[in-house]
Amino acid sequence: MKRTAIFFVILGVALAALYYSERRERSSVSPNAMLEVAADIQRDLTRAPMHFTRTSDEEEIKIGNQLAARYSSYQEKFSPEEQALADYVAKVGGSASSHAHRRLPYQFHLVPDRSMVNAFSLPGGHVFVGEGLLDLMDSEDQLAFILGHELEHIDHYHCVERVQVEARFRKLRLGTIGELVQIPLAVWQAGYSKDQELEADREGVRLAVLGGYSPYGAVTLFKKFDELHAEQMIHAKSPTQELSQLAIQSLEGYFRSHPAIPDRIAQIERLISEEHWRDKTTQKAFYVEYAVHNGQPIQQK
Repeated sequence: MKRTAIFFVILGVALAALYYSERRERSSVSPNAMLEVAADIQRDLTRAPMHFTRTSDEEEIKIGNQLAARYSSYQEKFSPEEQALADYVAKVGGSASSHAHRRLPYQFHLVPDRSMVNAFSLPGGHVFVGEGLLDLMDSEDQLAFILGHELEHIDHYHCVERVQVEARFRKLRLGTIGELVQIPLAVWQAGYSKDQELEADREGVRLAVLGGYSPYGAVTLFKKFDELHAEQMIHAKSPTQELSQLAIQSLEGYFRSHPAIPDRIAQIERLISEEHWRDKTTQKAFYVEYAVHNGQPIQQK
């Protein structure tokens, strides 16, 4: 009954908007435009029940902790170098998460796999980033943006809504955490809807700036992604190019359902202009310090 009422409310708003626009300006309505309206209504109908039956923060944290325990068993085998990199990720993540809207126990995890050019978040506050994605970065500001982006998938309930959708699709009981941990890792590595990704970009940049970082970290990172994407069109003729294409294939996994990179860059540049952040151009070097077996500190990117 509630679902039907929501449908008529959304339909009424859409019809009113159409009537108003017709009175203001005569224009033809294309089939594509009507399909987009229908798709938006269907999407809202799918997500609206989630807002009315939202999982509590306490339950969300329990679910996220169980999932994280399943996905992070490798942490006990960190080398000193990997542990230092994990600490660095946690430090930068802490700066960004301190400005998040929701007061959750945010935690940051390194996935020590250089072929994993990816990052993902779990309900309740866990953020994972692959070492392969870190290899592409040359500033701390770029890392702050990626972590901020993933934080916002948690902060804006994208992650927990996915739990609800997956539980319904897989016929799992939401109240039974033991069943929910069956949700495969690939579900979290896949992208969200275009609107959710753009929202995570906007708010992720904001978190980074509030944490003391440059918004241009996001711009430079996306431009690097775009350049790597262009390289995918070049046939591999050397081991170096083969490695580059392997990284690109992993990147395609991260961006397979995300908005186009030029659209994301344009949105961030508009935000920089609107928020008067143009002078925040200085980026911090990606700099990790760790100790080798003799205890002497070594600096490493």
